[in-house]
Amino acid sequence: MYKLLSGLRIVEGAAFVAAPSCALHCAQMGAEVIRFDMIGGGPDYHRWPRSPNGPSFYWEGLNKGKKSIAIDLSRSEGRELAVSIATAPGEGAGLFVTNYPVSGFLSHENLAKHRSDIITVRIMGWADGSSAVDYTVNSAIGIPSMTGPESMGDVPVNHVLPAWDLATGTYAAFALLAAERNRRMTGKGEEVRVPLGDVAATSLGHLGQVAEVFVSGEDRPRMGNDLFGALGRDFRTRDNRRVMIVALTKRHWSDLVKALGLREEITAIEAELGVDLASDEGLRFEHRDRLNPLLIAAIEARTLAELERAFEGTGVCWGPYNTLKEAIAAGEPFGTDGRLFDMVEHPSRNRYPTPGAAATLPSQTRLPPVPSGGLGANTDEVLAVVLGLSAAEIGKLHDAGIVAGPAPAGA
Repeated sequence: MYKLLSGLRIVEGAAFVAAPSCALHCAQMGAEVIRFDMIGGGPDYHRWPRSPNGPSFYWEGLNKGKKSIAIDLSRSEGRELAVSIATAPGEGAGLFVTNYPVSGFLSHENLAKHRSDIITVRIMGWADGSSAVDYTVNSAIGIPSMTGPESMGDVPVNHVLPAWDLATGTYAAFALLAAERNRRMTGKGEEVRVPLGDVAATSLGHLGQVAEVFVSGEDRPRMGNDLFGALGRDFRTRDNRRVMIVALTKRHWSDLVKALGLREEITAIEAELGVDLASDEGLRFEHRDRLNPLLIAAIEARTLAELERAFEGTGVCWGPYNTLKEAIAAGEPFGTDGRLFDMVEHPSRNRYPTPGAAATLPSQTRLPPVPSGGLGANTDEVLAVVLGLSAAEIGKLHDAGIVAGPAPAGA
């Protein structure tokens, strides 16, 4: 964690990945983030993966460093309380992140009635307000049709990483800070809508894939583990380990050829084809059917250890295939030396490697990640500090069941 965003208070009313990750990024840069949660937890409170004793590792992971107030949002009094927290006064406050629908009690229009300069960052599925998650966005824009081996035919292949959720959360954090900067200059709040579908569509446009299909009239075909547009794929070593090798740059390619002792064979192919394979990654892609057999043979002749020695000190871009368990055991980047991860005790009573901010600021002091306090852990603090309620007023809210305190440890 860092302290760059100290002085900002962000209120989060959200579940699942994109919106909570947006506020998480801000919390890990020093913002105060307050979640309002349903009493007993929202739809993602028990989501997998879960601890052997029950609590969700998923929920703990996305809510590190955040404060939680538990409210009965099914009642009008609870909804009014949530609005009051989101719109509470303060120069660095009035920042709200949500994936609730555009209309309803958390609409920007309703919030702005209570605080005219509020900034609402609303994560959505599709821009028209209809529901979508990462998997349905991917299926709609064609990603599963270009993923996997050619032998799959027209059978879609889903991606296990929720890439659009993560990209949307990151983009939403950027948009939130851009809107906050604008408010500092103009005094005006606004709503920022960030649909997963829009992030996915614009990303494909930025990468040239929309232009590719629009101009050619053809979809990109499946290529299995081959990298589109450059030389790259998986290879198997003599001791039956798989490695990924990619040659994007001239140095990647030249050092790979030298390390594997293939200069003579490559020179012969270049002379035959009349090309300079080091000059253009696209040429290496076009002629991969000639190049890959040479690489396969050279790599199959070596063990993983021999390959490591051959590539040591070179510019070859490569890496072994690991399971996550193997990668964690190997250490970096999962090492608990405080660079990215620290060993932290969580409300689930589990102690495990826990990440802080992904960015490293060498000039700043990096603080260890702060775990979630747990559902409702900060109910009384938020009511007293943010809303200025007295102990008696807070007690009445508890008695009426409008709010609740911390959930039992491990629940």
